[in-house]
Amino acid sequence: MTDSIFPDEYFRRVDETSDERFYQHPRFVAHIDPETIRALTQFYSEFIPKGGDVLDLMSSWISHLPDSESLPLGRVSGLGMNAEELSANDRLSDFVVHNLNTNPLLSYDDNSFDRVIVAVSIQYLIRPVDVLRSVKRVLRLNGRIAIAMSHRCFPTKAIAAFQSMDPQNRLRLVQVYLEEAGFHEIEAMDCSPKAGDPLWIVVGTRPDLKGP
Repeated sequence: MTDSIFPDEYFRRVDETSDERFYQHPRFVAHIDPETIRALTQFYSEFIPKGGDVLDLMSSWISHLPDSESLPLGRVSGLGMNAEELSANDRLSDFVVHNLNTNPLLSYDDNSFDRVIVAVSIQYLIRPVDVLRSVKRVLRLNGRIAIAMSHRCFPTKAIAAFQSMDPQNRLRLVQVYLEEAGFHEIEAMDCSPKAGDPLWIVVGTRPDLKGP
């Protein structure tokens, strides 16, 4: 099942076998190069408030966050697909193994986080609007999400839309995801370093309204 406002073919993948099977073995690799990691870390240092509670959605063994001395945080929770990768991430306070493609609903309480970050993983979601609606629920009022993208991926697991679109249309697609999920103040930006992989980031804010 996919988000109904989009054509079903957007969310088809070359490999439709179980995601649990694909991610059963840990992959301790960086999905963007060192210069781009530094650019993303710098962005997080400005995007995330000191002492804030953060959800690292679709997390792995590294969150690209500034170190705890540079940016002290409250809770940093990771949600990902491989327990061994998540347990190796020393920036996480806690983690949960959860397949968002089979269950897009997050298990966290309402109003749990100040920021949600998604790093180079949005292309794997087949129900992105449902996931982002759940993200909005667990964010505090005026909480924000940052979705970072580059040009690398696991090609057999990335959705067809990302495989066929150019970067500008990918950015627009993610903006539409956020719009449909009920976010506002949505902005796309190019944070690419002068040398290295490209880095595009889309941010959105939970409206200051009562309820999820």
